[in-house]
This record gives sequence, structure tokens and C-alpha cells, in this order.
Amino acid sequence: MGLWDVEQVLGLASDAASAKAGQGLARGEKWSAAGASERAVWGLCKGSGKQPYQTIVELSGPAYKCSCPSRKFPCKHALGIMLRSAKGELENAEEPDWAQTWLDQRADRAERADRPERKPGEVADPVAAQERAARRADRVSAGLAELAGWLDDQVRQGLGGFDQRAYGELSRLAARMVDAQAPGVAGAVRRAAGVVGRGHGWPGELLEELSLIHLVVAAHARLKDLPPSLADTVQTRIGWPTETARVLVEGEKVKDDWLMLGRVIEPDDRLTVRRVWLRGATTGRIGLILTFAAAGRPLDPLPARPGEYVPGALSFYPGALPMRALLTQSDPRTPAPRPAGLTVRRALASYVESLAADPWNERWPLVLQDVRPARHGDGWALVDEAGDGLEILPGWDPLKLLAVSAGDPITVAAEWNRAGLRPMTCWRDDRPVLL
Repeated sequence: MGLWDVEQVLGLASDAASAKAGQGLARGEKWSAAGASERAVWGLCKGSGKQPYQTIVELSGPAYKCSCPSRKFPCKHALGIMLRSAKGELENAEEPDWAQTWLDQRADRAERADRPERKPGEVADPVAAQERAARRADRVSAGLAELAGWLDDQVRQGLGGFDQRAYGELSRLAARMVDAQAPGVAGAVRRAAGVVGRGHGWPGELLEELSLIHLVVAAHARLKDLPPSLADTVQTRIGWPTETARVLVEGEKVKDDWLMLGRVIEPDDRLTVRRVWLRGATTGRIGLILTFAAAGRPLDPLPARPGEYVPGALSFYPGALPMRALLTQSDPRTPAPRPAGLTVRRALASYVESLAADPWNERWPLVLQDVRPARHGDGWALVDEAGDGLEILPGWDPLKLLAVSAGDPITVAAEWNRAGLRPMTCWRDDRPVLL
């Protein structure tokens, strides 16, 4: 079978070295179980390891798959089997299982791509989707029941000596929650593991984390009795996803000029997360836009710079404290004046109000007015005119904040959580400074 000629095959090589290596592999003694069908050519090529490389080329693309570690497409093994095909050295044969599986998967993806697009939020197979949801619900319930039993055991035993067995037990529980398809609870268990042994007050911090986990487990047990908005919040904390298309269609929509208070970027080895905090100029509503990117990949562009208005509509995800939203921008961004802020006491009161709606709320944006950076033990705090202060996260560099303030009161937009305050943007006049 000779679908290509030799020149065409060599023209597919990514560089001269690949072409030369492919020619070196176009010899029959290197190959076993080689063959061809109407869809593909394939073969097993002897390499440096014990197992030969499985190489297959789909004819319609061509598209390539090889079990070798090369990052070149096509790799030298794919070029070799194509050159053998070009020379007419491959006989028609039945596709082996490993080749057939890959070819069928590609055909299935192509068929789905050719289907008419569904409307936003529309489910392709509602019955199958309902069955999958029911199976997941059973797994979640079983996993949370096991977690509830473990929490009850800790109450009976107490936390004495827990630091010695914490890592093993909490790691096992987190893995069990992943298996139970409750990733939100798995993350909460890992956070609890992170406080063990951290400073003298770790038992109190651990008890707080375990209490929040117990609360979500108990809420799940009576999910049907909860108000719909609170039930949505509980399911989100457990880790049930909400389709963005459904949010755009069914979510609460609020139009306003949205002031970008600031952004926080948290990278790790696997995923980079960016939080963008918005506040409505007219409504005063808080909005949170979450953006994710694989490690090393760029994030989407920001909708505006901190201190600018973004005219548009926010479509809010469901929940008792709707904050996360999707932005549909209607007009170009515009400059905004320095925002009005609150005293430390009133700002903390707004955070307490958020906890009354969603006791698992981890973060809350605060705009503090007329505050100054000041030393606080080994760290720093923002202190208002009344002498009330909020501690800045340990390790956060205050130099830019000190330079802008120069001892004078400033306005600061920051993200607050139980660990402390993370400043995002500050204003000494109407000009914002990103921190």
C-alpha cells in the first residue's frame, strides 16, 4: 500500500535530523506486526528498551501516535512506517486492538465535532447525564459518611498526640474524598493538614478547620431541607461543578460599571489561579472572576487595570453568597476615581455578614479608608484613624505600600482571609498603584 511517495513523507519531517532518522528506520528488520488498513498503517518498532514502540499513522490526516518519548511530530518511528508504506512494503491486515482503540476514539471525536452545536446549557443526553449524576451522588454520600464517622472519632478521642498521626490520616482522608468525587472537601481536608504543628495555636486552628468540614458534611446530609441558594453553596463546597453556559443563561445578571479593586495570582506546580475582585459603582455588589491556567501557560488578559471601571453585566453563579461571576463587557474600560472605603471595624463587620450567609467563605475584599502601614510585632498591619488595625499576611513585602503612604493616610483595597490581609491596590490620590 503506497498512499504517499518518499518525497512527500520526508517533507512531513520537522527537521533534517528527523528525516534522516526516519530513513534509518525504514528497514524491515526494525519492525514487527506491521500492517495497513483503509484507515491507518502501524507497526511495532524495536527501540532501546525491552518493549517495542507502538506506532500508528492515520491516513486521513495524517495523524500520528507513538509510545516513544519523542516530542517531534511526526517522530522518527512514524516517518519510518510511512516510508515503508510509500515503498509498498506493508500488507493489508486486521487492525490490532491498540491501534483500533485509538482510531475509534479519533473517529468518535470527529463525529461529535460534526454534530450541530447545542444551545448553551443544553445537555446532549439528559437521561445519561441524570444517571451519571445519581452515581456520583451515591459516591459522594458514601465518602462523606466515612468522613463523618472519622470526625466523630476525633471528638471522642481528643486531639492529644494528633500531630504524630495527622499526616497519614488526613492524607488518606483527602485521597478518599477525591475517590468519592468530592474535590472541594478533599481540599478542605488538605488545608486542615496544613495547620497541624504550625505554631503554638495549631490545635485551635485545626479545630476550626475540622468544624467547617463537619458543617459541610452535616449540611449535605440534609441537603433537601435547605433553602435552594444554601443547597447550591453546599454542593459547590463539596465540589459539584456548574457549567459556565448554564450560568450565562440562568444566572442572576447585574449591569453596572464595575470597579476593578485588584487581583491576586497564586501559582503552583500544576495550576495558576487568578482572582479578580470587582465592585459595582451603583449597586455596590461584589463580583469575583476566577481564571485558571496550567502551570507555565499564560492567563487570559485582564478585563481592566486596577482602579478602572469595566461597564458590563456580571452573570453570578448560584449560591447563598453569590460572588463568583462571568463578565460580559459592554463598553470600553474607563478611569475611575479613588473608591470610598470603610474603617477597619466596619470592614470586618462586612466580612462577618458574609459569613452569616456562607460560613465557608474563605476570602472577602475590603476597601479600607485613611489607613497607614505600621509595624505589628515581626510583621505589618494597616491601622486606621481610630487605632484599629488588620494584620498583613506574614512575609508580604510592604515597601511599595510604605513608599506610596510616606506616613500619610491612604486608601487600600485588599483581600481578607483568616490568615491576614493581602493588599492589592492603593490610592493616595486618584491614581491607583498596583501592589
